Amino acid sequence: MKLTLQVWRQERADAPGSLQTYVVDDISPDESFLEMLDVLNERLEEKGERPIAFDHDCREGICGACSMMVNGQAHGPRTRTTTCQLHMREFDDGDVILIEPWRATAFPVIQDLMVDRFAFDRIIQAGGYISVNTGSAPEANLMMVPKDDADLAFDGATCIGCGACVAQCPNTAAQLYTAAKIGHLNLYPQGQPERDERTVGMVEQMESELFGSCSNFRECEAVCPKGISIDWIARMNRDYLKAKLKGVNRR
Repeated sequence: MKLTLQVWRQERADAPGSLQTYVVDDISPDESFLEMLDVLNERLEEKGERPIAFDHDCREGICGACSMMVNGQAHGPRTRTTTCQLHMREFDDGDVILIEPWRATAFPVIQDLMVDRFAFDRIIQAGGYISVNTGSAPEANLMMVPKDDADLAFDGATCIGCGACVAQCPNTAAQLYTAAKIGHLNLYPQGQPERDERTVGMVEQMESELFGSCSNFRECEAVCPKGISIDWIARMNRDYLKAKLKGVNRR
């Protein structure tokens, strides 16, 4: 395959960026999208040019690091697929492919296709955990969890924090990510003591970041590589309202 790539290049966070055009050939349709970028980077280095910076880690669709827009769609044209799982057979020989970083004020560009997603970490720090006393781990069967709750919680816990929901949303809202992280903990018996404080803390931390507001475009749901439903946002809004009616504030 021979492809024309238009790639966003930006040397530093405070430097101006622009699209640069590269032509790559001899690309196998069985290569992943990241492997194709690896090939391009090897050729750039052979010519003494700076390789394209992009995030990656597991390359198995688990870590959520491979964040980039491909032809205007988060993670590319295949649904429920991360960029590392996207293969070049999804494209045709001679295609022009536009590759950009996440476009969101809360995710400033660090270099090329790499963005700063520490805003997500701060949301987790505001309550995305269950506090426990130190000591040996309790027996798992001491606290039973109904299967329906366990199955539903697992659906929310599959969120890999990639940020596709934010990047695709016209408002760059982070409600789907935050709702999934709140919701799966709020379903467990172990999560009940901190349920209200967790919900208030994480929602208000989200709102203090530079994310937009949710207006139910459902773009987030459409591009989520794990297929997380916007039903979680409704759950989060309900839990937040209940907590505020109780007078709960951030800890």
